[in-house]
Amino acid sequence: MACVIYLGFLVSQVGHVLPQLKGGHQKISSRSLQDAAQTPFLGIPLDGTLSPPNFQEPQLGGNGTSLPPNVVYITLRSKRSKPANIRGTVKPKRRKKHATPLSYGQHFPKAAFMGQEESFEQQPRRAMYALGTRGPAVAPEARKHQLDEHRHKGMAIRERGHWRPEGISGGIKAQPQPEESNIRIYSESSPSWLSKDDILNMRILADSRIESIQEVPAHKAVLAVFARGPSTTGAACDQGQCGIIKRPLDMSEVFAFHLDRILGLNRSLPSVSRRLEFFQDGQARPVILWDSSLSPTDNNTHSSVRLTWGQYQQILKQKCWQNGKVPKAEWGCTEIHHHEWSKMALFDFLLQIYNRLDRNCCGFKPLKEDSCMQQGLKLKCSDQDSVDLTHIVQRRHDRRHLTFIDNKGFFDRNEDNLDFKILQGINEFPESAVSVLRSQRLREKLLQSLFLDKIYWESQGGRKGIEKLIDVIERRSKILLTYINAHGAKVLPMNG
Repeated sequence: MACVIYLGFLVSQVGHVLPQLKGGHQKISSRSLQDAAQTPFLGIPLDGTLSPPNFQEPQLGGNGTSLPPNVVYITLRSKRSKPANIRGTVKPKRRKKHATPLSYGQHFPKAAFMGQEESFEQQPRRAMYALGTRGPAVAPEARKHQLDEHRHKGMAIRERGHWRPEGISGGIKAQPQPEESNIRIYSESSPSWLSKDDILNMRILADSRIESIQEVPAHKAVLAVFARGPSTTGAACDQGQCGIIKRPLDMSEVFAFHLDRILGLNRSLPSVSRRLEFFQDGQARPVILWDSSLSPTDNNTHSSVRLTWGQYQQILKQKCWQNGKVPKAEWGCTEIHHHEWSKMALFDFLLQIYNRLDRNCCGFKPLKEDSCMQQGLKLKCSDQDSVDLTHIVQRRHDRRHLTFIDNKGFFDRNEDNLDFKILQGINEFPESAVSVLRSQRLREKLLQSLFLDKIYWESQGGRKGIEKLIDVIERRSKILLTYINAHGAKVLPMNG
């Protein structure tokens, strides 16, 4: 009897628990679905493979029964983009630069390769270098092998205790000529003021491979020997195959060359801008044609004829060789024609080149960066008649005419601080130059001419930078024209 009662009790308890379990499942399911519906999606996958669940359709198990919603939905966050300015957030790893090894000769001073403008006058005697300019792209392993090989060769030569200044023997293969010239001529003909020889020399200076380099301490520069054709014989520099590489701060010499041609003076040497791989700073440098026909100069005045300021003023009064008149011996004339001084004075005034006629800076207030201040020459203006002129150069076969060298101009000289001493004693000016200044076309011609030199154009900041330089020259030209009118100076044809 007791067993029957106990069995009845168990049945009643089971019947009571099952409805609770069934109702509990329903409550859990509805609560989970409600919470899931209220939970926002943080994102959707970028590839669209996942989609939000459909809460209207129950999920079924393998036997068709309902399953609790125990699936967790994961959304993919979009990939974080890199910051716009990566240099401002992550310091880039510096890539080690390898200088192109030189096969023979003393190495350049380290400062020169790092972009520091160290005077070549402080360097050892001139020596010939073999230059290895880089060729086409080389695999890193092969490039490393080449560097190691040349480094070991250099060590071996040093250990033998001698250097062979023998040009390019044993040097690295020279860089091939670029496919596109750095001298841009897009029209059918070049500007009329540039001759065919000018264009040819500009292309040689801008594009030719460099076979060797040689220090020129007197000019604080480097002499580059360009590659020649197999049919070329004789010394390279005697045939116009060499150029003087100057410092980046001498870039105004390129502007001076174009101005000289536009004004019809034709006294300066062809000059271009060029970036050279053996200078690691990447700056453009002026390259000026080496003219072997120039007369030898002394080391002090760098002139082929020596004149003091007093002597110069005296021969200006005598108008030596003008109109074919042979000067008298007591006049103290040189072989230089009177008109040459007028051309030089006009040219130097526009560019404010003071080192020829006013090396002591007695005609203006110099800056501390000017050579006269660095050498203490500004203090020597009490006896100006005894001051030597510098860079007065002729050609060996043409002693009547000057050649303008070292034409570094200054564009930072204010109009109220121009050096008018350059014009002292000059009463006549060349008609060809003055007519260009009066024509209002100087800007147009300078833009057209300077555009030919791609590297120079880019190094000066494009047209915007070039325009600023032309602004300076235009203001000075107006001042010069006013000076000519005020002093009653003559404007004469000075051909030849």
